[in-house]
Amino acid sequence: MAHSDHSAPWWEQWDPYNVTVSSNNTEPDDAWRVCVIQGVYFGENEYNGQLGGRISAIFVILITSLIATTFPVISKRVKWLRIPELAYTIAKMFGSGVIVATAYIHLMDPSYQEIGVNSCVGVTGNWSEYSWNAALMLAAAVFVFIVDAYCDFFADVWYGVHDHLKGIPGNHEDSEIEITENAHSHGNALGEDLISEDNESGFNEACSHVEIPEQSSFKNDVKNDVASVDSNDIAYRSQFAGFLTLEFGILFHSVMIGLTLGSTSEYATLYPVLVFHQAFEGLGIGARLSAIPFPKNRVWVPYVMCAAYALTTPIAIAIGLGVRQTYNDNSYTALVVSGVLDSLSAGILMYTGFVELLARDFIFNPHRTKNIWHLNLQLFVFLWGAGLMALLGKWA
Repeated sequence: MAHSDHSAPWWEQWDPYNVTVSSNNTEPDDAWRVCVIQGVYFGENEYNGQLGGRISAIFVILITSLIATTFPVISKRVKWLRIPELAYTIAKMFGSGVIVATAYIHLMDPSYQEIGVNSCVGVTGNWSEYSWNAALMLAAAVFVFIVDAYCDFFADVWYGVHDHLKGIPGNHEDSEIEITENAHSHGNALGEDLISEDNESGFNEACSHVEIPEQSSFKNDVKNDVASVDSNDIAYRSQFAGFLTLEFGILFHSVMIGLTLGSTSEYATLYPVLVFHQAFEGLGIGARLSAIPFPKNRVWVPYVMCAAYALTTPIAIAIGLGVRQTYNDNSYTALVVSGVLDSLSAGILMYTGFVELLARDFIFNPHRTKNIWHLNLQLFVFLWGAGLMALLGKWA
C-alpha cells in the first residue's frame, strides 16, 4: 500500500507492515525489503538516556588511553623505573596482536555488515555492482605499500651516508683526482730534483723512517660518526612513517566507536568493552612509540602522538552526545561513511600489522633464531593479544 506524502523519503511510499510478494511494479523490490528488515529504512534514533554515564565515559576512556599509551614511552626514558627490556618486548608483541585482530574483527567484519554485498547499502544503487568494501581494503593496503616503498627510497637518497662523506679529509673519492693531477704536474720536477740516480737509495732509506701523519684513522672516525647519525635518522624517519600510518588507521576507527557510545542504546555493553579496547590499543601504540629512536629535538613527538590517540575517542563521544537526539548510527548515510572508513582502516592495519610489525619483528629479525624460548614467548604474547582483542569483538 502506497503513501501519498511527497515530502517523505522515496522508500516511505510503501508500508512495511502491508507489503506482499508480487511481481507488480507497484510493489517494492528486494533491496527495499532488506533495508527495512535491517532497520535502515524507518529506523529511529536509539538514544535511551543515561547521560551521566556517557559523560563519565569521556573522562574514563581519556585517562585510560592516556596512561596506556604514555607509560611505555615515559618508562623508557625514566631510568629509575628500571623496566626490564623483556617488558617492552612483551608489550610490543601484545600490541601487534591487538592491531591485527582490530583489522579483521573490529574493522573488516563491520565493514561487510555496513556496506557489504548482503547489507542494505550493498544491495542498493551502484553499491550492488561490486564488493566495494573489499576493493577499498585492497586500495588502502596497496596505497600504503606504495608510500612505504617510496619513503624508503627517498630516505636513502636524501639521507644516504655517501653524500655526507664528501669533503672529509683523506677520503679517497675526493683526493684521488687531486693526487693524480699533482703526480702529473710535478712528477718531472720531483724526479729531476729529488730522486737522481746518485741519491735514490738514500732518499728511499730516509723516507722509510719518516712518519707520515695517517688520516685514515680520522677518516674512519668521521665515517663512523656520520654513518651512526644517518642510520639513526633513517631509522627514525622510516619507523615514524610506519607508525603514522598505524595511528591514522586506528584514529578512523576511534571516531566511529566514540559516536556510537555517545548516542546509541548499546551504551551499557559498549562502555566497559571500549575501556579495555582503548587500553589494549593504547598499550600497543605506546610500546611502538617507545621503540622509535627519536632525535633529541623531537623528544616531544611521542607525547603528541599519545595525546592524539587518547583524545580522539573522548572527543567523538562528546560529539555523539551533542547529536544524541538526532543521530542514527544505522541510517543509510551513517552506514556508508562508517563502512568506507572501516574498510580503509582495515586495509591500512592489515598491511601495517603484517609488514611493519610482524615481518620486521619476526621474519626479518636476525635475533629470532638465537633463542627458541624467547621466540615462543613472543609468539605466545602475540596470540594472547590477538585472542583478547578478537574476544572483545563479540560485544564491540
